[in-house]
Amino acid sequence: MTWMRWRPAMERALYGPQGGFYHRPEGPAGHFRTSVHASPRYAAAVGRLLLEVDEALGHPEEIALIDVGAGRGELVGALCGLLPGRLRAYGVELAARPDGLPAQVRWTERVPEGAVGLLFANEWLDNVPLDIAERDEDGVPRYVEVIVTGEERLGPPLTGADAAWAGRWWPAGEPGERIELGGTRDAAWAAAVGALERGLAVAVDYAHRKQDRPVFGTLTGFRNGREVPPVPDGSCDLTAHVALDSVAVPGVHSLWTTQRTALRALGVDGTRPPLALASSDPAGYVRALAAAGEAAELTATAGLGGFGWLVQAVRMPVPRSLAGLAGWQTLGA
Repeated sequence: MTWMRWRPAMERALYGPQGGFYHRPEGPAGHFRTSVHASPRYAAAVGRLLLEVDEALGHPEEIALIDVGAGRGELVGALCGLLPGRLRAYGVELAARPDGLPAQVRWTERVPEGAVGLLFANEWLDNVPLDIAERDEDGVPRYVEVIVTGEERLGPPLTGADAAWAGRWWPAGEPGERIELGGTRDAAWAAAVGALERGLAVAVDYAHRKQDRPVFGTLTGFRNGREVPPVPDGSCDLTAHVALDSVAVPGVHSLWTTQRTALRALGVDGTRPPLALASSDPAGYVRALAAAGEAAELTATAGLGGFGWLVQAVRMPVPRSLAGLAGWQTLGA
């Protein structure tokens, strides 16, 4: 068996044409549940955001919805009927086009260049392969090497761009602490945002910032709805949380917030209906209760609501629902 760094091991295990996890016929939904799968209210909130982006852009002749890391097209398929005649809907995904996707959705492996509209990446960056480092007994960060069984060993010290990234973004720690080197995620997001002519770019993911980096890292696996050890053999998803502060493209008006805050601003409300409705309109009460339960799941602080949202407005005004949220800033280079 061949020892290699985690980045090529993840690349092969997730996206390899022969046995890669994301080429499996059941798709990601067969193994884990994202916000898109949890409730149609998530797609409705993204749809509202798309309409507000269209408004903020002055209703251009053609507007794009770009779903990056589209999975089996659940989100883009639900929204492709909005703004008929003007919307160009794209599913960006390495896996083959899924059966049953509406014909108007354009399926591609790359973010289209020069689009105007909304680029939305839900749980994409956590699957962008990255290298892992660990501090040795002297505190020196070294690459972690792995074989297909998941067994690890320490390799050589960090060099070049990886050493610079760790020095800037991951505070020095004690021997045994791990570093998830986010340069590949930074580059992937910069390329996606750079492809927009004008629009709003949103990255939604498990996230952390410099002040709260996880001491022992977050790399893990998922299979059949359960968390499992991260084994790079194609049998499970491999995911690591995202350093969204390093990902943010400099020079762009930006917001770092939580999914709970963002979805509430977009009208997702988990408040239970009044009990009086159960007497006056029992069926309506049951529907409202179900809707509140789904909204509560999407916004729960300890669950999906704790996801980070990085929102970057590229040569456009901030959409009105998000404009009042605290924390907007133009990031320096």
